[in-house]
Amino acid sequence: MEFRGTWLLVGLLSWVGCNGASQAHPPASKAEPQPSAPKPKRAAKPKTPLPASAASASASAAPAPLPAPSGKPKEVAVPPDMRLVPAGSFTMGADDDGEQDERPAHKVTLPAFLLDTYEVTNGDYLDCVHAKVCRPYKEDAAKAMKYGSEKEFRVAKKPVVGVSWDDAKSYCEWKGKRLPKEAEWERAARGDDGRKYPWGNAFPDPKKHGCFQGCQGGATAEVGSFPDDAGPFGHHDLAGNVWEWMDDHYDPYAYKRAGADRGIAGSCEQILSTQDELRQKKLEGYTGSNPIPTECERVLRGGAFNYHAKGLRSSNRVHHPGTWRLLVAGFRCAKNAE
Repeated sequence: MEFRGTWLLVGLLSWVGCNGASQAHPPASKAEPQPSAPKPKRAAKPKTPLPASAASASASAAPAPLPAPSGKPKEVAVPPDMRLVPAGSFTMGADDDGEQDERPAHKVTLPAFLLDTYEVTNGDYLDCVHAKVCRPYKEDAAKAMKYGSEKEFRVAKKPVVGVSWDDAKSYCEWKGKRLPKEAEWERAARGDDGRKYPWGNAFPDPKKHGCFQGCQGGATAEVGSFPDDAGPFGHHDLAGNVWEWMDDHYDPYAYKRAGADRGIAGSCEQILSTQDELRQKKLEGYTGSNPIPTECERVLRGGAFNYHAKGLRSSNRVHHPGTWRLLVAGFRCAKNAE
């Protein structure tokens, strides 16, 4: 913003000076000029002082000094069931690994936020059902996917499954939280060093790093069963056990959008247009092994108990309709850092 004062007098004097200086000098005569009598000097006109109101206005036009920093970072109250993810920039996506919708690798900057340490369990979710806020989970989810007995998945400390995106959203809101953004989840999993997996870059070890590839004889594990799977900020089960619903719509071109550096995907209208384009170009497979969607689906992250080890990379993106209640899908909640 420009600051403008009342410089009428100064401007007038400047104009007069410049006008006089700009007049052309007459050409010199070949004859030697005769000296002329010196002209009497005009007495300088005393400057009139600015009125007090003008001086005050001029002073007020100067920018006010910025407040001095306190030097103390803002303290964030962290609930016992959550971990703080500090504000910062991280690398999201990958250039030479995974599917086309994971590219390009790019910097994303996010404010601080809180994320549940573990996935929401059956016991946690049933509290919401008993409070008559949440809908009961799908009771035949195992049968629908031909994975044996339902009771293997309904232990109190195992992650809840057979819940839709809306079910997950309702639970998080009941707890005074929300579903995490896709960029937030990847920030929690990859930290500041751009690691490939939550624990680092070592290839997944089924004895140390989580429940995947036929874990528990083809079922989920209790949350927190693998201490060595901790992510950079102390979260567990970010790889395997169950896929986790994200707040975002799935956007194949999310990393090419104008808001990519802030983790902002396209609108549903833009996403539908992108999916039509991919079909027209016969780019089936761009979005992974699942078919190119025909609606605005939701993102899931993290892998599941039946997933292969290589697919547990933290940049991997999966998508399904938000109405589906899958045996392999659960969630955890997030919260703004206050």
